[in-house]
Amino acid sequence: MTLKRLALLLILAQWSCACTAQTERVVQLTHGHDDSAGGGPAYIISTPAATYYLEKDGGGLSSMLDRDGVDWLGFHSEEGSGHKGEYRGFPNAVHRQDGNYFHAMNAGTDPSTSVVEAASDDHVRIVFTSGNGQWEGRWDFYFDRCDFTMSEVSPGFRYWVQYEGVPGGEMDTTDFWYASANDQRHPIEEPFLGDLPAPEWMAFGDQTSPRMLLVLHHQDDEFPDNYVSRPYMTVLGFGRKDKDKFLDIPQTFSIGFVESTDYLVIDRVVRQILGQVPD
Repeated sequence: MTLKRLALLLILAQWSCACTAQTERVVQLTHGHDDSAGGGPAYIISTPAATYYLEKDGGGLSSMLDRDGVDWLGFHSEEGSGHKGEYRGFPNAVHRQDGNYFHAMNAGTDPSTSVVEAASDDHVRIVFTSGNGQWEGRWDFYFDRCDFTMSEVSPGFRYWVQYEGVPGGEMDTTDFWYASANDQRHPIEEPFLGDLPAPEWMAFGDQTSPRMLLVLHHQDDEFPDNYVSRPYMTVLGFGRKDKDKFLDIPQTFSIGFVESTDYLVIDRVVRQILGQVPD
């Protein structure tokens, strides 16, 4: 057995042990405000892996903090802040398609309503309905990740799902990404356009961080996926090409941290989330 293979097995064992310990499977829902994002009301979901701020009016994530308290989204509602704040977040899904929904509330976001459908020690579910009643987005929070499902799509319209954020807390040249297309580490400035092979995923990192942020599309399709770097933030869009949207049926996406920067570890975590390999 090579040293690299042994090191990989040790990393996977550590990740698996951390994930299966019952004391670590705590998902806690509280209510408050996201002061770093401009002070809007938020659901705050705390887990062993991350703390999520889900904006109550817009229905999108405004902040996502890792174990060290670093925010990998960096949303701020200040009008005119552009790439420095108001464009950021997840999933930023409905844009000029029968409204603007599932984005942390900025000057261009239309409001939604929400209901907490489940809140236990290992799962929180919050469902948002768009103000026009045509879109529904379901959020499921677990100990290791967050799932967003576009559960109802406005007839005749399309959406995308995007990660627009700041790897490691700030976009800079030390950032990088991996994707399901190959096992190479790519500089953050390198773009990607094409249909990611199944399972469709990208992960973002910073050389100063021991972890990466994973974004996963659960269903395979033949639509384009697009990554470009912008000043001050990433723009990854599933079902996107330039500004065109392609998704038109219910789909599920995951976002979460992986406590490794090794490609093989990330790929295995993806397959565990999808149930393709055992936990």
